[in-house]
Amino acid sequence: MIINSTFQMNHRSIEEFARVMVPEALEKTLDIEVKKEQENIVITLTIEGETESFIYPDQNGRLEDQEITMVKILILKFFKKNYSWGGLMGVRPTKVVRRLLALGYSYDEIRRIMKDFYIVSEEKTELLIKVVKKELEFLDREHINLYIGIPFCPTKCKYCSFASYEINSGVGRYYKDFVKTLLKEIEITGEFLKEENFKISSIYIGGGTPSTLTEEDLEAILSAVNTHIDMSDVREFTFEAGREDTLTDRKLEIAKQYGVDRISLNPQTFKVETLKKVNRRFDRENFEKYYKKAKDIGFIINMDIIVGLPDETTEDVLFTLNELEKFDIENLTIHTLAFKRASNLFKESQERVELDGKVITEAIGKLVEKKGMNPYYLYRQKNIMEWGENIGYSKLGCESVFNIEMIEENQSTMGLGGGAITKIVIPETEYRDYIERYVNPKDPALYIREMEERMGAKKELFLKLKNKK
Repeated sequence: MIINSTFQMNHRSIEEFARVMVPEALEKTLDIEVKKEQENIVITLTIEGETESFIYPDQNGRLEDQEITMVKILILKFFKKNYSWGGLMGVRPTKVVRRLLALGYSYDEIRRIMKDFYIVSEEKTELLIKVVKKELEFLDREHINLYIGIPFCPTKCKYCSFASYEINSGVGRYYKDFVKTLLKEIEITGEFLKEENFKISSIYIGGGTPSTLTEEDLEAILSAVNTHIDMSDVREFTFEAGREDTLTDRKLEIAKQYGVDRISLNPQTFKVETLKKVNRRFDRENFEKYYKKAKDIGFIINMDIIVGLPDETTEDVLFTLNELEKFDIENLTIHTLAFKRASNLFKESQERVELDGKVITEAIGKLVEKKGMNPYYLYRQKNIMEWGENIGYSKLGCESVFNIEMIEENQSTMGLGGGAITKIVIPETEYRDYIERYVNPKDPALYIREMEERMGAKKELFLKLKNKK
């Protein structure tokens, strides 16, 4: 792609947008003219002698990167791309809505901006507004959240790009020392957070697959959390028990004993042939056994499914949605598959089966209505099907505070364990935040070797947060 412009802009941003949204534009020369006429910004795009313009009132900085965004939208219009999410590629679209609210726009004005500026469909706009209204009930700047990453799995799913290693691989030899190091990190973290008076509202143990831990190690880790972390303000404690092939009755009992109140039990799909293709073991009878155990114990249960797994048809997705009707769950998370560069699936093939988004969306709507669930958090990713999103549904009162805070990047996070991201969020204005991150090593050997040094850096980061309050 060759870009000639009268306006200084980030060409790489335009190229990345075109790569995902309009790949045919990558072989073209784009002549872009940007000018102001009275109260309007006018963008004119010329490609191979054909010209199209986009005129929109100048929002005087209230629309972030207005000119560049208009160029991206104009490229969609030029190539007649009619996407339901319009020009919102690889973003947290709810943050766009929240920013506009903070700037004083009404919901009706936001609806017009979504339609006329971002060219988002009415259906997606209403979904966004519904989610944001729910999120605003929970967003909390006074607390932080705690994330603990367990970077081991029984097998590595081909679609996965998270920090995870097969427990029976060569990296598995670091498992015992990883657990010892994590126990020490929990102790150091707890002492620091208490000393500096940071209050925690949610704890989330993810991965990887945390239920890969042995019963003994799971109890040691949960005991350490209860011993060293101030739990007095914790509203929810989540443990990802995502794979039935890692569970035992005792593991679920231990989790409940030490205060975990919600778990994820994730089929991803109920088509066993698909799970084999993506290197994920699944036994339906075992799955139902642990679902029943979790219900009997009293956990709030979330299930994840993925739309767009290899070779799955619309009928296969509908089959999975129908099977979900059989489970009395409080939360449902529906992911639309995104091909992530770090996943084995990305390296093997990026071909997709054409799915009927309208039929699937309608089926999801009927399912969550039957279950009395409403959408409460949402995000999108690059390389995702244009009509899709990652969205969480919940029964009233069972919303995950952690999920909302993480997706909205509203709350600071202390990250422990393999690949965990520590993040501070400092308000700069009423609609803009300063965010700084620090990442623990994904590799268990490196994590073990560098934990204490990295812990020092995380303390400095959180002291910066405290000094800004």
